[in-house]
Order: sequence, then structure tokens, then C-alpha cells
Amino acid sequence: MAINLIQNAAIPDEKFITSDKHLLFVLSHTNNTLPYFAATLDAKLQRVKKTITDLKTTPISIELPHGGTASVIIIPESLTTFERHTLMRKAISPLMEERPEIISVILLGDATACDKNACAAYYTILVNAVDLPSHKKEKTQCLLKTVKLFGYQAPHDYAYVRARVAGNTLCRQLSSTPPNLLTPAMYRETLNAFAQTHGCQITTFDMATLKTMGAGAFVAVGQGSEPQDAAIVHLRYAPKQAKKHIALIGKGICFDTGGHNLKPAKYMIGMHEDMNGSAVALGIFQAAIALQWSVKIDCWLAIAQNHIGPKAFKQNDVVTALNGMTIEIVHTDAEGRMVLADTLTLASREKPDVMLDFATLTGSMHTAVSDRMSGVMANRPELLCKAVGAGNYSGERVVGFPLEADFDEELDSQIADIKQCTIEGAGDHLLAGRFLSKFIEHDVPWLHTDLASYSRKGGLGAVQSDTTGFGVGFGLAFLQAFIDD
Repeated sequence: MAINLIQNAAIPDEKFITSDKHLLFVLSHTNNTLPYFAATLDAKLQRVKKTITDLKTTPISIELPHGGTASVIIIPESLTTFERHTLMRKAISPLMEERPEIISVILLGDATACDKNACAAYYTILVNAVDLPSHKKEKTQCLLKTVKLFGYQAPHDYAYVRARVAGNTLCRQLSSTPPNLLTPAMYRETLNAFAQTHGCQITTFDMATLKTMGAGAFVAVGQGSEPQDAAIVHLRYAPKQAKKHIALIGKGICFDTGGHNLKPAKYMIGMHEDMNGSAVALGIFQAAIALQWSVKIDCWLAIAQNHIGPKAFKQNDVVTALNGMTIEIVHTDAEGRMVLADTLTLASREKPDVMLDFATLTGSMHTAVSDRMSGVMANRPELLCKAVGAGNYSGERVVGFPLEADFDEELDSQIADIKQCTIEGAGDHLLAGRFLSKFIEHDVPWLHTDLASYSRKGGLGAVQSDTTGFGVGFGLAFLQAFIDD
């Protein structure tokens, strides 16, 4: 359902403002004066033993004389985007809990501060006003129909915000879908419908085709499941005036048991979200199409499941990847780098200007950076700098990690060209990066994102749901910076 946006540069009069039941006051500093309900705010602050300065870190909600609810927050211009989004999420939470039909945002401050705060408020409200998959008999649906922005008239139409929200929503909806409702075959049907809706080209490399091509790394993982519905799906957006060529690659493991190296129950639950990397790539792809960017984009999705069966790959197997390298299997729960290996080779053969892959790849990255941010590696140092900048700009923080050649010693195999991983697992996120780098042809510039923050209890940044959609905003910001260079 579309949500209407109403903008008004003026602060509305008290009669108008009291017609709305859910209000968000966003101040840019403590010198701003609340135009209405100042006495009510002061009384609440005294009751909870806080001062106006405390609103810089903790929003406060007040019950209004006309029966409405208001949330008040101070967001200084000096805050990072992540900090701004986090405070906005906290501020809108009590309003969203009441399932409003209208939210009015009153912005106080100068134009620069109001622009940042308006974008953050609009994004935070929209991204949390969507319904994620629910199979409860009694469903609670969001009822929001209108967002009103007062006190600032933006010189833009918030198209970027809406595209980012739609991409993030697509990512979270796919990632939250139960595994019996998003098998590889079902995912492929969804992608066929997506291609038709968005007018993009689609090519599917199914298991039979991949076997013929010699994509043994991908096939090793896909062969363990019945039916044999795994595939690499290639979507292409190619506007006539495209000035640059970008490839997005996503890991799409619809369910990961760990294979013969079976995960314990504690670590297998939630493994339907192991396809999150592909959902991130698809969300970015959709947003770029919506924004009509003049750039050619290939979106490569490695879709499979990692199951146990008579044909499932096992430790000490040796398989031959699409680029001719032989791989010794060390651990069957390191399947993500296997399906990505052949997918990266296919993507690089198109010789794009840059490649970005997204994957829920390693537990060691989660150990390194927690679930509050994600890690990136690149075969060009300037890409790391651009990535960190894009993370700061978007409010989806990333940390750069080295891609040093001496780590290759750990992947030496006595019987194959390379080991898939090590059994000890130390620094596995670094070894995974080195492994993946071996399958990129033509020395294409490449950035790898290990999505440690794809899920966080209670949400992250602007997003309230545990499934965060992290990576869509970061990826869009990275692509925008790359296109603008």
C-alpha cells in the first residue's frame, strides 16, 4: 500500500496540529522551542527526572491534552547517520506501536539540519511501516496511510528514500520467508516474476547446464538436494545511455543444514536466512531500476540449499571449479564460498567496472565485528575507502579487512590447487576472502561484504525488525559514489 507524503514549509497552527493523534517533534538543538505542548513536555521531564538535554540521547513521549501522543527528540547536526537513524527509531517506536494512520513530523532548526532530519525521519517511518511475512491466524497489519512533514520543504521528492525503503523491504520479506515457502525452485519463480514486472532480462543456469559448463564448485553443493532445483540466476538492467557497468553477486542458500558436517540445532535455526546476501543484491538492483540510474547492472544470484543426502559433497572430495581450479573440500558447512566461486567467475567474465558480492558467509566475521556492523574486503585499496565512506553515509557501518597474499599458505592443499578452508577455522573470514579472490577473472575490481549484521535482536539503525535488510542502503550509497566518480 502506498503511503502519501504531505510537505509544508510552515509550522502548522495549534488547531491543525491537534487534529492529528501521532506527532513527532524533531529539534536540532536545545535552543529550539517546542511550538506547542511545552508545558506538557516540561511536566513530563520533571516527573521522570530528566532535562531537555537528555533528549539528545533518549526520546521522550508525552500524552497530549487532545488525546494524542507525541514523541520528542533532539538530533544535533553533528550526529552520524547511524546515530541519527537509531534515535529516530527509538522516537517513532511508541507511535508505531499504536498502529497510526497518520504521523505528523514537525521539524525545527535550520535548513541543513532539517534536510538531514526530514530524510532520516521519513526513511525510518517508511521502513518500519511494512508488513513482513506472518503466518499467524490473527495478523496485525500496519495501517499507516499518510506522513506529514512540517517546518521544511525539501528541494527533492525523496525518490532515493522511497527506492531504498522498497529495496530494504524486498530484502527483509524474502529473508523472513520460511524455508518451505522459499525453496530454490520457488525463489526462481519469484525472480521470473520480478524480471517481468521490472522489465529486465533474466537467464537461468540450472544444474544440468552448470554440470555441462564445468561449474563443479556450485554443483558440489547443489547436488545434495532433491529436487535438483539449484541454479545461478542472472538478471540484467541495461539502459541505452549506460555509462558504467556494475555486477552485484549474492549468496542464496535457501536453507543450510551444514551438510555432512551437520550444524547443532542451536546454530541451524534461522538458516533460512542464509540466502540474505542474494536478497541484499536483489534489493539494491530493484532500487537502482526504480531510480533509473544510467548504469548497466548485472545481478547474479547463487541459489541452492545445503542438505544431507547420498549425493551430498563430503570432506576430502576434490571438485573442479568453472575456472579450472581444483578444490579440496575440508568442511561442508563452508558451502557459501563454493557457490560464490563459480558465480564470481561468471560475473567477472562479463568484465564489469566493479563487482560487489554480499553473503552471510562466516561466523568469524560476526565474532570480529559483532552484529552491529559488517566486514568488507577488496582487491583494490581505494574500494575499501569508498566502502567505509558509503557505510558512514548510509548509516550501515562497515569495517575494512585486509586481503593479504600470505594467508594463501593456510589454503595450500597436497592434492588440489586450493583448500576450501581450514578445519581449525582461525581467521576464517580472511581465508574466505582469499579463497573467493582466486575465482575472479580479468582482474576485475571487486568488493566482498560479509554480512555479520543481517540480523540483530531488536533491530539496528533505523530498522526495528530483527531481520535488518543491512546492505541495501550501504550498497546503494557505494554504487552512487562509484557512478559519480
